[in-house]
Amino acid sequence: MGRYAHLAYTESVRQVQSEQGSAAAAGRRLMEGDAPELLAVDETAFIEARDGFYLASVSETGWPYIQFKGGAPGFLHVLDERTIGYADVRGNRQYISTGNVRADGRVALFFMDYPQQRRLKIFGRASVQPLHDDPALTERLSAVRTPGQVERLMLIRVEGFNWNCPQHIAPRYSEAELEAVLDPIHARLAALEEENRRLRTRLGDHT
Repeated sequence: MGRYAHLAYTESVRQVQSEQGSAAAAGRRLMEGDAPELLAVDETAFIEARDGFYLASVSETGWPYIQFKGGAPGFLHVLDERTIGYADVRGNRQYISTGNVRADGRVALFFMDYPQQRRLKIFGRASVQPLHDDPALTERLSAVRTPGQVERLMLIRVEGFNWNCPQHIAPRYSEAELEAVLDPIHARLAALEEENRRLRTRLGDHT
């Protein structure tokens, strides 16, 4: 978390940490170094398993903007230990995130696993790449992607990341996640109903 802390713990943040009694703990994070943090196996698996994430960018006037990006698990591709990419498809055609990134590539990403109450936060630098610049990369990022017309590639160079504690993350389940949990229950209910039907038939034969 060294690099993440150096980016997040600004002078005003450190002042509040001091006022609230957490400056010493935060200071230990700053001692971990300021080199860009590398995505390892855990981070890669977590990112590529997500079906969506939150992307925060900032405009040239200083206003932040948050957008949700969704797709099939795997639409986010970890290209190497510092690079995440995805095929950006046409949406509502406001292009706020794309315009913000053009002016200032600094972004923050939130990856949520609500059922397991896990959260990964990333600071990075985003850049937009035209589809024709690298056909091989376009094909790779389009192999699994969000449905729709691909307009560009979005590449994010990771600067730092931080895993959050599960406190206050309310478990939520997607339809697919619920199906995975409920399928065995539905199968058991079907088996019990069939057993009940056979028993009723057998009892009817003896009356």
